[in-house]
Amino acid sequence: MEGFENMSDEEKLKAENDFLKMKMMLERGAEFEKTEEGNELSADIENQFLRNIMEFEKQFDQHKIITIFDKIGRPTQFKPVNEIPDNTMEDAWDELYNYMLNHGIDLSATNPKVTARELYRFATEELFDHQTDDINIPGMISGFIYDEFYPDYEYENTNAALECIKLIFEKELAEHIPNLAKKITLNNHKELSAEACADIINQFKDAFNDIVLHNAEVASCTIEETTCTIKGAYSATGLIGSDKIDWNDSWTVIFHFDDDLGYWEIVTVLIQNINF
Repeated sequence: MEGFENMSDEEKLKAENDFLKMKMMLERGAEFEKTEEGNELSADIENQFLRNIMEFEKQFDQHKIITIFDKIGRPTQFKPVNEIPDNTMEDAWDELYNYMLNHGIDLSATNPKVTARELYRFATEELFDHQTDDINIPGMISGFIYDEFYPDYEYENTNAALECIKLIFEKELAEHIPNLAKKITLNNHKELSAEACADIINQFKDAFNDIVLHNAEVASCTIEETTCTIKGAYSATGLIGSDKIDWNDSWTVIFHFDDDLGYWEIVTVLIQNINF
């Protein structure tokens, strides 16, 4: 490039980045959106990012599949889980976790009921045999979540139900209510779309200057085949000028498991003492 020798190091990197982008667009059909002024990556970070993407694509083209055990170097220092006493289990899991992380594998769990012993067992007895792409990029981490292999529907649906109740009693308008099915029952309203359900909830919110949720808790969770029923209690206050309305009652959220989609959806929300 003419004048290249007169460029600063920063200018040379920017020119190289432009070349790499053009190469990726021509060879891979890559698209790059224009970054807003002030939010641009530094030239050296962008350069490393582009090079990592190109290296990833090069390795992916070879598409070699290996086990996690092979990917992390076939370690032999980790004992079977039944040989580890309880008082050293946390340390054993930390050692295994850090070893895997140093080899580009992360294993976590969102459910707090999953113990260090179970994570260690799952890693050594199941995850090690799991197959993955043989791709090695510095700093690249392949993440695995225990809950995706062993979902705890009671834990997940209980959290989702509580979030739904909390969202209803927030003063901020609801643009989107997670986990809703295509047709929902909301108190006396039947066969609502997710959008119509959100509209009714927002009309309720708009009737108050403020809404304060004091408490929301779960009393029970019952799962029967494809139906999960969560019941609980709540207390809240709605403020209208100098007046207020206090609520202290129960709620029910019902889920249906969609076999085709493979996940639970909220089909019914019943909140006693609320006039939607």
